Amino acid sequence: MSAALLAALTATTPAAAAPPHWTIAPSAGGGSRPAAQDGRPYIYAEGAPGSVLEDKVAVTNPSAEPLTVAVRGAGAPDVRTKAKGPGAWLTFATRSVKIPARTRAEIPFTVTVPAGATPGDHPGAIVASGGGRTSGISVHLRVSGPTLSALTVEHVRVEGGDRIAYEVVNRGNTTLTPRLAVRADGLFGGVLDKGPRTLPVELPPGRRVRLTEPWHGAPALDAVDVKVTVTAGGGAGDSATATARFVPWGPLGGALAVLAGGAFAAYASVRRRRRKGPGPGTGNPRSAP
Repeated sequence: MSAALLAALTATTPAAAAPPHWTIAPSAGGGSRPAAQDGRPYIYAEGAPGSVLEDKVAVTNPSAEPLTVAVRGAGAPDVRTKAKGPGAWLTFATRSVKIPARTRAEIPFTVTVPAGATPGDHPGAIVASGGGRTSGISVHLRVSGPTLSALTVEHVRVEGGDRIAYEVVNRGNTTLTPRLAVRADGLFGGVLDKGPRTLPVELPPGRRVRLTEPWHGAPALDAVDVKVTVTAGGGAGDSATATARFVPWGPLGGALAVLAGGAFAAYASVRRRRRKGPGPGTGNPRSAP
């Protein structure tokens, strides 16, 4: 689950009094990976389609009052198969637990991987609510089987003359952390060259994200071809291009106005002369009698 979604889930609900500072974390004794010295930062589970995986979370109540906490699974649907996401694959031993003061309670749960689950990464979360606040833990679930790393870059365009917008789509079945490179060539050579750098985004399978890259010092007058290249682990990569024209309409508009004004004045002068007709002493002379 993305950091933004997890942050939204863990937002504190306004209350008249400060909520108890309870915490939820992966249990040190559970999971399919050994716990680090400072505990596990998230739940990791891996299994084949049809398997049932076991783990548990620990809720700690350090306050002087009992606390009731409810837990549930969360996660986006699998956009590749239109099936319910891993949030629906979680089953808890109890959906609500009452924790005495200054006590920690562990809640076992299972992850039942559907028989038809697509191999690859399936992000989700465990969300706990109680005492006027909500908190959550990321669940990193990987279904065994062939994996594919693939992505595409789409809808590249220059916006406002100072930024490059584009979209990245994860077309594979593994979570990707993309790297970006941008190059732009004008009529007289290169005008922008940004080497590869890691983007601050984690892209789950099937997810699309719209991003922008600032362009400081863009040309004032030029026709430019912009190329956006995005790569990721597993050999994933794609490029897309767009054409942009930079025209200084302010100064150019003033110059065109001056030229247009001069042309109009000359045209008006010619029209006036034609209306007055030939002056004295002009025209064909007559023969004397």
